[in-house]
Amino acid sequence: MNSSPTEADNPNDGRLIVAITSRALFDLAESHALFEEAGLDAFREHQTQREDEPLAPGIAFPLVRKLLRLNPPKPAPARVEVILLSRNSADTGLRIFNSIEHYGLDIARAAFTSGAPTAPYVRSFGAQLFLSANPDSVTGALDAGIAAATILPSKAPSLSSDQLRIAFDGDAVIFGDESERVSQEQGIDAFHRNEVERADQPLSGGPFRGFLAALHKLQEAFPAETSPIRTALVTARSAPAHKRVILTLRHWGVRLDEALFLGGRDKGPFLETFGADIFFDDSTHNVESARRHVATGHVPHGVRNR
Repeated sequence: MNSSPTEADNPNDGRLIVAITSRALFDLAESHALFEEAGLDAFREHQTQREDEPLAPGIAFPLVRKLLRLNPPKPAPARVEVILLSRNSADTGLRIFNSIEHYGLDIARAAFTSGAPTAPYVRSFGAQLFLSANPDSVTGALDAGIAAATILPSKAPSLSSDQLRIAFDGDAVIFGDESERVSQEQGIDAFHRNEVERADQPLSGGPFRGFLAALHKLQEAFPAETSPIRTALVTARSAPAHKRVILTLRHWGVRLDEALFLGGRDKGPFLETFGADIFFDDSTHNVESARRHVATGHVPHGVRNR
């Protein structure tokens, strides 16, 4: 897969840009099921008849609301921009924009593709992160070198915070999957030997390295002691494999506020304690545990997903 897009590929003027599909932002389960069962005409009629009825918030709605709250009052330049991508037509998508207005979300840019794939527009908008309910769209974005995740049906965390709280898995998400390949192919003992022997060699960057760097840059706009953003690494690694992770992040000059080395424990309860607004992981086993506790995005990247 390609490396993360460079700044030249992302003309975003230093903003954090997140592209999100309408099915991740709003609860479109009923209308999507109608489309699958009865076809486009029934879907179009359903949406136009209800275009003044606000859609219910979807899994990623709280995340988007917190992201947009990071912006200073206008006319100061925005720190964060959220782009809406939808396979609706502009006509059937009017209900989506009406819902955005109803909830007071500052989302002005959008692409309505009338059934065509939305992922190609992610790079055009300069987004560093793409969230979708469509796994194929997510895979296409990852192949293009953009951090992307499939938003899964999930439970909202019981512990809420005014802070934006984002948690990441390490290998095959923030980092490359070279160490995970050793674990999968040669076993856990070989993995630990590999990490001890290469502790001073930084890990390669994974698909979310660029997004993490952009998030870190955004954090630097706020005092550390009162930052509205908090990040966490939540990894199955444990000692002695922790050292290489810490030294890699130091080498990159990136700060993570919390690091949980769980040694294979289920991640869900720890993510709930952290109060994650979203958690990103490549492992289907881990996301199944996580989504029972917090909003979760599956990153179909690396050796576990081949």
